[in-house]
Amino acid sequence: MERFVDEALVLSTVDYGEADRLVTLLTRQHGKLTAFAAGARKSKRRFAGALEPYMNLRVQLVETRGSTVRLDSADILAGYYAARQELPLIARALYAVEMCRELTRDHEPHPELFALLEQYLARLDAKEAGPTSLLAFELSALAHAGLMPRFDACALCGGEPGERPRFDQAHGGAICEPCGVRARDAVAVPATLLSGLRALQEGQRTPLAPELRAQARGILNVFIAHHLGRRLKSVDFMAQVGLD
Repeated sequence: MERFVDEALVLSTVDYGEADRLVTLLTRQHGKLTAFAAGARKSKRRFAGALEPYMNLRVQLVETRGSTVRLDSADILAGYYAARQELPLIARALYAVEMCRELTRDHEPHPELFALLEQYLARLDAKEAGPTSLLAFELSALAHAGLMPRFDACALCGGEPGERPRFDQAHGGAICEPCGVRARDAVAVPATLLSGLRALQEGQRTPLAPELRAQARGILNVFIAHHLGRRLKSVDFMAQVGLD
């Protein structure tokens, strides 16, 4: 059995048996892994609070016969403790890690997605990530997963979205008015929303107005749920906290 060391971000944990825990990790070099942490719930010293969502760790792992690896040790590199003190920050962090967990497959390296999530959590911890930053993170994460919605042109004909565009999750983005008859589930959206989201895709970080952010949250929730086959659970938590 091969032993290896990697950096990892904790995406989620599930209690297993009476004393153990299954930990889903996004590692820098090896992608998403499910790690078996023996005795994690019984011993307070062995992992010492490291196995909490969105912890940044240096982990020692051992390959096993199945798809699960064994977690032998975990040292905290960054705990993002400031981002654990306020509900809005907690909600955004949990949403980000759940999204990364659902967008990735086991054992497929995603070093750019790891770096993106690590950077976003650090900005949350420093209280430098406002509401628009989460939208920018989502769009970048979708791009890394090959699911980037199109806002610059009609997803059906390739023409300009126009002044009365629509958005259709099944076709992957903006729909111009003439093509609207071919996309019956498309919803009308302001042209300013598409231009704002396109600017975020291009790396601009101009904050969106609250009304546009709420509309962006709505279409991205639908788009992500359509492509994943289910709604992210943390969407409801963000709504309860009052976040768009």
